[in-house]
Amino acid sequence: MGIRFDLEQIINQVGRDKGIDKQVLIDALESAVLSAAKKHYGHNLNLEATYNTEMSEIEVLEFRTVVEKVEDPETQMSMEEARRDYDPDCEVGDELGRKLDSAELGRIAAQTAKQVIIQKLRDAERDVIYGEYRDRKGEIVNGIVQRFERGNIIVNLGKTDALLPGREQISRERYRQGDRVRAMILDIDPVSRGPQVILTRSHPEFMKKLFEIEVPEIAEGIVEIKSVAREPGERAKIAVYSNDTNVDPVGACVGIKGSRVQAVVSELRGERIDIVTWTPDAPSFVARALSPAEVVRVIVDEDEHSMEVVVGDDQLSLAIGRGGQNVKLASKLTGWRIDVRSESVAEEESKRARSQLESIPGIGLGASELLYQVGYRSVAEVAAAPVDELIAIEGIGEESAQTIIESARELVKKLEAEGEGEESTDRMTDIDQLVLPDSLRQVLIEHGYETIQGLATVSADDLTALTGMSASDAAVVCQAAESFLRVQQGPGSQGA
Repeated sequence: MGIRFDLEQIINQVGRDKGIDKQVLIDALESAVLSAAKKHYGHNLNLEATYNTEMSEIEVLEFRTVVEKVEDPETQMSMEEARRDYDPDCEVGDELGRKLDSAELGRIAAQTAKQVIIQKLRDAERDVIYGEYRDRKGEIVNGIVQRFERGNIIVNLGKTDALLPGREQISRERYRQGDRVRAMILDIDPVSRGPQVILTRSHPEFMKKLFEIEVPEIAEGIVEIKSVAREPGERAKIAVYSNDTNVDPVGACVGIKGSRVQAVVSELRGERIDIVTWTPDAPSFVARALSPAEVVRVIVDEDEHSMEVVVGDDQLSLAIGRGGQNVKLASKLTGWRIDVRSESVAEEESKRARSQLESIPGIGLGASELLYQVGYRSVAEVAAAPVDELIAIEGIGEESAQTIIESARELVKKLEAEGEGEESTDRMTDIDQLVLPDSLRQVLIEHGYETIQGLATVSADDLTALTGMSASDAAVVCQAAESFLRVQQGPGSQGA
């Protein structure tokens, strides 16, 4: 009885410790013992393993069918044998069973049972973990660093281990075994052989959750976080909005003497955070997102979903930031492609563009200015424009539109014949200042990347996805742009 009691006790204890239903454990034991019995007695036998609650043991039963003529003695028995050894009242077709001595199971069979039990317990435990954590995505949890595996960190959450992958860590952070770590549940992987719970510290949503903890107005729904953009461990921007005109969303997030934002900064090991007020007016939002730089004006291109932002010459390095970091984050935060230009460059380009448009024969100052205001910047652009597009411009009629386009086409032909080609009629760009092969420069221009500042808003991965250039070529372009910007900003520049 002692052994039987131990089995019952083990089932109950494991069930409590692992949070696994008792019946799941019993099913696992029955399956394991049945597998071991078949390995010991033979797979052709009709065997069954059941847990006897009263006896608190796993019983192995062998069943054979009563037949008139025995063809398979392992699964069949004669009427004579059945009535003599099993049941005097049995009939043909009855299935009769007898209990086998499970103590006869050999060492190999016992090892098989052990392996099956371990696997069944693991499967059951994984189901329990998945059921507990599947609805907790986005929740912040605390754990202890257990060990390190190929750049990943295994974190103990108490009931289970979780995985903090290298890609979800903040690059500057370093941990030792036993350190406490705070992270957000990013995903639950039900098919992973290792830890199922995937954590993150680099995801923008993690920062958002930290602010929800530190700022009561966010938890109460008074202040909303509209968007978050991060360069994990370096810098971040968040856009906030207040549903109550009496509550300043930025002030609520900053807290008295910066206490609230500093709590988040401390958790993120010094990551700089810019907090800006969100507004539905896209140009205003973009201007605020580029803080601390002061914006002079914004020109919107709805078709390309991009904005040309003009800043003072002394604000250019602030707007772009070191390595283009400030403008990249602003672009991610707002969802707009941003091309930052200094006032002097913008004025020079404006003069050049107006001069080109005015050079179209018979266009007049009024019509050329109308074309400039709606976004035309070169003779070639006007020559390629559909007539309907120009007619849609208020102040330009159908007859004028046709005349302007024809004149522009004639001028383009004339310039090409004189050898000036399209270069003189296309919008001037400043990517010529980068040390790049002509083939790459042409690809950039074809995809709208006409300025070095424009390149500062994208990563090498973005360039590969948007232009189709190889990863190595994209890396060369980004490196050339960043090197140029560093030289322009100078060693004494504070950047942004």
